[in-house]
Order: sequence, then structure tokens, then C-alpha cells
Amino acid sequence: MRPIIGITGNYDYDGDYYWLKRYYVASINKAGGIGIILPPVDDENILNHYMNTCNGFLFSGGGDMDPYYWGEMPEWRLGEINPIRDNFEYKLAQKILGSSLPVLGICRGCQVLNVAMGGTLIQDINSKLAHSQKAPRDYPFHAIVIEEKSILAKILKTNSIRVNSFHHQAIKRLGQGLIVSATAPDGIIEAVESKDHPFVIGVQWHPECLSDKYSYFLFRALVENSMGNCR
Repeated sequence: MRPIIGITGNYDYDGDYYWLKRYYVASINKAGGIGIILPPVDDENILNHYMNTCNGFLFSGGGDMDPYYWGEMPEWRLGEINPIRDNFEYKLAQKILGSSLPVLGICRGCQVLNVAMGGTLIQDINSKLAHSQKAPRDYPFHAIVIEEKSILAKILKTNSIRVNSFHHQAIKRLGQGLIVSATAPDGIIEAVESKDHPFVIGVQWHPECLSDKYSYFLFRALVENSMGNCR
């Protein structure tokens, strides 16, 4: 049976519609799951229905998160925020983290998971290494080093890969129970994982845009860890 993977969607204030780039669903489907888009809502009953329907979750990329969620005031380089999406993903993340359901966070999704676990973010990275590439989305832009004994290293079967990069925020203080599983050459955290939860992984790059084997391994790991929850 193919597990159902709920993928967090976005909300467009100007056009008043929900949306998600097709690469997320395509990556989950290719890895053996069934990707469904979860519209951001502020309804406890619907959130519980998402929890009961999905066998695993993928938190997608997107804009900046409101620093209100980790107790800071907005800095001048903070990008556009989306209150509807912030509220939805923060609440959903807390529900998932309180369960045994697997979750993968991509870019913003990685940051949301960290904040939901009590961590904080750098609102704007100050580094000589470019983390928001001016190159095609499917081009691996910079290298990362993966911690040798991490779950991520076991999944990817390597200790170093090149990744694409489209973020100007990053993890500052780790959330409770999270450990670093990969870093960029400048020390910026590129991936995290939980030492307590069965499967919580966050990555700062966008594997859904890449066609290499490592991206497939990552999505396949999420799907495989979701299979045991099929009902």
C-alpha cells in the first residue's frame, strides 16, 4: 500500500488561493507515496483530520517565518511573512512532533520544525558564502558536510554532497531534541534530525528540484518510514 504524505501548501493573499509547486508531489509519488496538498487552515477539527488521514508529512519551502514565534522583533532584512501559513504549520508541526508520524521539512519547513521544537532562527544570514543562488533551481550550488553517524548520512550513503540553495534565514539555536546532521563550509546549519522522534529530518536545500540519487533517497526514506502507518 502506498502511504499518503500530506504536503503543506501555501496561501496567496493577493489572489486568495492555495498553491504548491508540483515538484513536491512529483517527488513523493516517484518515491512510492501519494502526495496530497494540505491547505493552510485555522481549524482544530481539520488539523486533526489531517493527522488521521496522512501517514507522513512534508513541510514545503516558502517565505520567511514571523520571528514572533521565537520571541524576537522583526529585523529590517526580514522578508515577506504569511500569518495564515505560519499559524497553520506551527500548530500542525506541534501535533506531528507529539506523535510518531514521520516528517521531512524542506528549507522553510526545516526552520518551522526547529521553531516548533523551541528553537530560533537567524533572520538574515551574514556570510560570504551565497545561500540564495543566482542559478537554475536544479543546479547544485555549494557543498555540505554530513555528520558521519547521522541518520541523514545513513539515508544518503555519503558524508558530502552538493546542494542547491535558496534561503536567507537559517537555524540559530536548535530546538529541543534536535541535533545537527549537516553544515555548510561557513558553519550554517544545513540539516537537522531528532534524536528522540522516530523520523524528523529537516534540510535547508530543495531536493524536490534536483534529479540526483541523493534526493530520491531522502524522499524514499520518508515514504518507507510512513508505510507502517498505513491503515
